[in-house]
Amino acid sequence: MNAALISVRALTKTYDLGETQVHALRSVSLEVMPAEFVTLTGPSGSGKSTFMHLLGCLDRPTSGEYLLDGNNVAVMDKRSLARVRNTTIGFVFQGFNLLARTSALENVELPLMYAGVKSARERRARAAATLTAIGLGGRLGHYPNQLSGGQQQRVAIARALVNNPKLLLADEPTGNLDTQTSIEVMEIFQRLNREQGLTVVLVTHEMDIAEYGTRIVSFRDGRVRTDQAMLERRTA
Repeated sequence: MNAALISVRALTKTYDLGETQVHALRSVSLEVMPAEFVTLTGPSGSGKSTFMHLLGCLDRPTSGEYLLDGNNVAVMDKRSLARVRNTTIGFVFQGFNLLARTSALENVELPLMYAGVKSARERRARAAATLTAIGLGGRLGHYPNQLSGGQQQRVAIARALVNNPKLLLADEPTGNLDTQTSIEVMEIFQRLNREQGLTVVLVTHEMDIAEYGTRIVSFRDGRVRTDQAMLERRTA
């Protein structure tokens, strides 16, 4: 049996706001195995986004243990954490976060530059291949304002995939999209999970989106309320 890709034990996050302490996470323990598609749900303030930020090494827990691919994230220095974020994890956000004056191809090339790929030809080839694989081969030179919302999110997904991460983290990736486009984007995540075995952890407050995963973890008041495997997940 494969070891867990994500293993957290008694993970806690408390924000100190002077006289007030906000307990965003309260002793959360959870494992995610390779090739799982886990969706995190819960109302606003439930802790799901805080948990996502900790998984993505964008923040540090107040206490507890987080092992990512067998490595203890808590003891890593800033340089090591940056390397993990750029090579082991791919990020997709609700707001796309594309550079406005940069083409689709150049947006997807950026992680390769940060990863130290010096050959411009190799960067272009890998970025173009990744964009083509998700249906944007004819839009390589287009800028974000020349693309629809769904196309912009596809560029963001390609950017997240170009370094071949082990883990894809998606934070409300359909939040700015209409229903049909949301379905198309979720089909991409499902295909990546099913065909390539990519581990996906996705935050959403929409239950119909959550049902595209293989497992739904529900948060409330900083704790895991339910953790349910999907016997039959929604298909796009």
